[in-house]
Formats: sequence, C-alpha cells, structure tokens
Amino acid sequence: MALDIAVDVHSATPPYEQIRSQIAAYVHSGLLADGARLPTMRALAADLGVATGTVARAYGELEAAGLVASRRRTGTVVSRSEPRPAEEEIRRAATRLAVQARDAGLDGEDVLAIVRAALLRAAAGQTTPEARARDQPGM
Repeated sequence: MALDIAVDVHSATPPYEQIRSQIAAYVHSGLLADGARLPTMRALAADLGVATGTVARAYGELEAAGLVASRRRTGTVVSRSEPRPAEEEIRRAATRLAVQARDAGLDGEDVLAIVRAALLRAAAGQTTPEARARDQPGM
C-alpha cells in the first residue's frame, strides 16, 4: 500500500509530528498491518520535500511507541501487537463519531478540534458525568 501522507509547511504542527501522526493513524486503523514495510527515510523525505532527519525523527517516535521496528535488512516495518480490548472499544467509538460527523456535515478539522478539546479537558481532570454525557450524545 502506498502511503498517502501530506505535510503542511504552514501548519503550527511540526512536519515530523504530521508524518508520525499520519503513519500512526494508518497503523491504528489497520490499513498498515503488522509486518508492512514503510518507505525508506530517504524516499519518504524526497516524496514529501522534507529533510531525511525529519522522517528519521518521525520513525524514531513511532518506534518508541512500539508501532514500528527498524530492521537491518528489511528497513522499517510495522511491529504492532494485537490491540488491547479498550483500544478496540475506542476505535469503534471513533468510527461512530466519524459517521455521525459526516452525517451532520462537519468537516474533519472541526471534529478533530472537538476531540482535542475533549482530550484536554480529560487530561486536566475536568470531565464530569454531565460533561461526558454532553460530549457523547447518542452513545
């Protein structure tokens, strides 16, 4: 599978993080299966118009997260183990959210902003049963 990765040089998000998050999403969604080979750092950097070190940092962070492994003969490959049950539940909830957002006419950036805000509230301990109910209508 050819990776459809894009880097927005005008984004506040650093290019390595854009690359890391897009590849992680491919892995988490199952579009990149265990054992799938990623492009070489040099090839992906050339395709995206970024420095090889940028891709190296993205791959390094993916490796630290346990999503890929760098191997001498085969390059960088997906090395993800089976998802945890809680992760599967969250994946199903994300799929429901994506369908609800599409049906409501929201674009991806709006949905991501809503999810980021919810994650920030949760990290700050600002979630209450009422807030969770408000943030998850129909669930």
